[in-house]
Formats: sequence, C-alpha cells, structure tokens
Amino acid sequence: MLSAGFTLIFSMMGVLNFAHASFYMLGAYFAYEISRRAGFWAALGLAPLLAGALGALVERFGLRAVHRFGHVAELLLTFGLSFVVVEAVQLVWGRAAVPYAIPDALQGALFKVYNTSFPAYRAFMMLVAVLMMLALVLGLRRTRFGLVIQAALSQPQMLQALGHDVPRVFMAAFAGGCALAGLAGAIAGNAFITEPHMAATVGSIIFVIVVVGGLGSLAGALLASLLIGVVQTFAVSIDHSPATLLAAVGYTVQASTPAHAVLRTTVSDLAPVLPYLLLVLVLVVRPRGLLGTREL
Repeated sequence: MLSAGFTLIFSMMGVLNFAHASFYMLGAYFAYEISRRAGFWAALGLAPLLAGALGALVERFGLRAVHRFGHVAELLLTFGLSFVVVEAVQLVWGRAAVPYAIPDALQGALFKVYNTSFPAYRAFMMLVAVLMMLALVLGLRRTRFGLVIQAALSQPQMLQALGHDVPRVFMAAFAGGCALAGLAGAIAGNAFITEPHMAATVGSIIFVIVVVGGLGSLAGALLASLLIGVVQTFAVSIDHSPATLLAAVGYTVQASTPAHAVLRTTVSDLAPVLPYLLLVLVLVVRPRGLLGTREL
C-alpha cells in the first residue's frame, strides 16, 4: 500500500516524496484518535481521507510553490516536512507508543496449519491491500478520471488546452497517494506499533521497493514488495553460514581462523541488509528496475 502511493505520486508528478512515510504515520495516529471515539471501522474510512486532505494542502501551498525551482527543491521540501511531522506528532501524542488496538472482531487465528496459527487480522490486511491495488488499477485504466491522469502525465499542455485544470489533477494525484499511505497506517498501526519513529522504520524500505520494482510502475512495486518480503522471511529462518559450507568439506572454522567472525555470519544475520543488497544489484544490472521504464 505504501509503495503504491509512492509510485502513484512519482509517476504522475516526478516527485520523490520523502515525507510519504510521514503520512503513513499520520494515518495511524488519526485512526487511533477516531477509533477511540467512533470505532475501528469509522477510523479505517476517515483516517485516509484526513491524510489525503493534508496531502492536498502540502501540494497546493508547498510543492506547487517550489515546482518552478526543479525537483531538488521539491525533494528538499518533502525531506524537511518529514522532520516537521515527527516533531508535531511528538508534541500532540508524546514520545511513547499509543494503545491503538486490533478490533475484537478480527482478533485470534483465522486457521491453523499443524501448530502454526495464521492471524485473522493479517488476512484482513492482505485483503485490503489486494482490493486497494485492484481499485487503483481499474480506476487508472477504466475511468475518465484515470484517463485524465494518464494524459496529464504525457501531454499536460494538450490537456490544459482541452479545458482541464492540470494543477488540480496533480493535487488530486498527490492527495490520493497520501491517502493510500494513510490507509496503510490505519491498517498497520495496530498490527505493529503506533509511535513517533514508525515512519523512519518503513521509509527506507519503501524507497528500495519502488526502485527495485521500477520507478513509476505499480506492477513493479507489487512484484518488488512480494519479492523482498519473501526474501527477508526465508532469510530470517536460515542459519547457514560460510563456516557451515566449509564444515561440509571437512574444514572447521575456529577462533584462530582469519576472518572467523565473517565466516560465522549466518544468512539470518544478513536478513535486514538483503533488500539493500538487492537494490545495489538491480541498479548495477538493470537501472530502470524490474518493470520500470525510467532510469535513475
């Protein structure tokens, strides 16, 4: 959900929104506040709208004002905004995590395989992600507004001549991307932890997914997110190391062995680094990403 919103904004406006994860965090906090008063389901619908409305204000009074100075100015604006949002969140909700809980209707296991339980809420998260992707693809390809958005990407002057308000289209695209980030926060804030550093936790991995999948490609973002998720999940459970391979051929790595610490490093130890290694590999072999059309 996060990478889809990031990709939508970049493919439409060419803006690398470094504050995208901040809207994810705001979506979680908005959902927490609304759920306290009106329940989780109201929060699930209203929190993304609030995040999208803030995104529209940022585009109208921030990005539009610096657009004439180029992409570097836009990047610096969103980068600075991410710090402002973190400080604002700490001022309003404090530095500690807030008790944003999973609703009772989605508590417990959906099914069990042997002794492993699959949480019902994880299945709900997957369902929402799939429905969101289908709605986004169909909306961009099958609706009039989707055609206008695609036309604004390739022929903005022609679209303006036909009577469409191109700046408003861009504002809607930016707001839509921020709303998707807010939806992700409303969904994930209670499954994980809603706290002021949650944006920093996912910010870098979003960028990795979007670059690996291909800048501007929704299908690439989906493929890369699944690929990186599977790689990390399996890597965490693999305890093999170079020392294991050497032991298989009869050589035992001891404390006196040169570089023994490196030789004893397991795949699970490298799991957090693997997405970034994949990013470097993709940039070297295929700079435009798996399914992308633009190169960095």
